[in-house]
Amino acid sequence: MSLLEMIAAADARGLAVGAAACLERCLPQPAPGDEPDPLRPLRAGCADPRLWPARLAEARTALDSLADPGEPVRRVRELLAEAPDERAGEGLRAWADACSVLALQVHLAHDAAGPAAPDPVARCRAGDPSGAGPLLAGELARQVLILEMLAGIDEAAPAGAGLRQVLDVSAEGRRVLRAAAARRARVRG
Repeated sequence: MSLLEMIAAADARGLAVGAAACLERCLPQPAPGDEPDPLRPLRAGCADPRLWPARLAEARTALDSLADPGEPVRRVRELLAEAPDERAGEGLRAWADACSVLALQVHLAHDAAGPAAPDPVARCRAGDPSGAGPLLAGELARQVLILEMLAGIDEAAPAGAGLRQVLDVSAEGRRVLRAAAARRARVRG
């Protein structure tokens, strides 16, 4: 199943968790004094839809307080501003889709090899990762894994079920991207 099909089939919890994880992986290493995990409140809103509006507002405030946001943070802020106030419906699906695209674009931008095929993000999302560099392919695999993990959780499971595993997968993705960004910064001098 392609990433596009998985997003189309995901439930509200899967969409919210997947989108929040995508946004987390876009954030650069926090500057000294910055909140180290500004999207943490959003994860609580993913677990409990009643908390979503308040936690979304907290995450927006935390991102607004970052000292030197840079381009990825600016784009994450824009997506948080567009997030639906209710953790349900087609607005949530469209937002989760946009978060997926952003995470793939950020990873593509840090791929040293650059794209070998036209519109690699669209191709990856449609199920054809050929020509994708290692960072883009890795991000695609993370998004698919997260949606598969969440789809496999029984509806009777507690609201926060699976969030720890998603956090682990996402944390590894953040480390990979931050290492690649640091390498590029050293090369540029």
